[in-house]
Amino acid sequence: MRLYKRGKTYYVDFTYKGKRIRKAVGRDKKTAELALKDIEVRIAKEEYLGVYGQKRVAFKDFAKEYLDYSKSNKAPKTYRADPTGIRNMLKFFGDRLLSEITPQLIEEYKAKRLETVKPASINRELATLSNMFTKANQWQIVSVNPMKEVGKLKGPPGRIRYLSYDEIERLVNVSAPHLKPIIITALNTGMRKSEILNLRWENVDLERRVIIVRETKNNEIRILPINEPLYGVFKTLPSRNKNEWIFPGKNGKPIGSVKTAFKTALRKSGIKDLRFHDLRHTFASYLVMGGVNLRTVQQLLGHKDIKMTMRYSHLSKEHVKDAVEILTESFPKVGTNMAYG
Repeated sequence: MRLYKRGKTYYVDFTYKGKRIRKAVGRDKKTAELALKDIEVRIAKEEYLGVYGQKRVAFKDFAKEYLDYSKSNKAPKTYRADPTGIRNMLKFFGDRLLSEITPQLIEEYKAKRLETVKPASINRELATLSNMFTKANQWQIVSVNPMKEVGKLKGPPGRIRYLSYDEIERLVNVSAPHLKPIIITALNTGMRKSEILNLRWENVDLERRVIIVRETKNNEIRILPINEPLYGVFKTLPSRNKNEWIFPGKNGKPIGSVKTAFKTALRKSGIKDLRFHDLRHTFASYLVMGGVNLRTVQQLLGHKDIKMTMRYSHLSKEHVKDAVEILTESFPKVGTNMAYG
């Protein structure tokens, strides 16, 4: 990099990313030297700090682009969370440039949101913000993701509510005819509500006794076995010749919601503090308490991270103790005749 004068004007001559650049920087030598130094610093920042070349794009403008991308590239269920989270962030970051959003500013946002919402909600918004910056980096709008320096908020342990045997019996007995097989399916497969309501006959193989579930997020497949209670339920349902859906609604399409019917069943059964998703927790909890290893439970639930499944690990403590007691049958006299001292 050099500074030279041609006529009355000073120029800088340097190579940037393989391209030779000559640029006029004024007639005053001192000003030209400062310009040269500024170029050196800016190039060094890009090479060593990754902060040069960021575009002047406001958060509110990029948010629109990101939502368009999100809607086109994400599963509908995954996309639905983005507009809500971004709407909250717009109130805080709105007119700021993406390049001006620092880890410190994000910490201020976290503190502000904590005044009105729970940590879990904020963490979901922060995940969206991190995804936005990752995409902005890929699109060469910014060169750093400030979220890499921001930690998640710690919240209370995840809620695990599972039904007792008595509650299961009461709930099934009082459920409406269209709801009962749905509840039995949830209790015997651990499937999510959306997976159950959108289940097709083509995904159920009664001969092999398996259900093929296609994950909505990544299009992966998990295969669930059909046990005897569930097999009996499926055999009583209208055949595939009448409808493509396992649980069709009145219009022939899948049932849109079981919210009202589920609330009615809870009221009739006298069961308190229960969500439909807790049927999935019930499935997992009884598997763990029955001695099924966590890796198998993870596979059945479709958890990508074993940490999600580890929430149920405390339920297996007594069963782990029972498992170790088996050793007394193998080593009945080991150590019993040892003298000490």
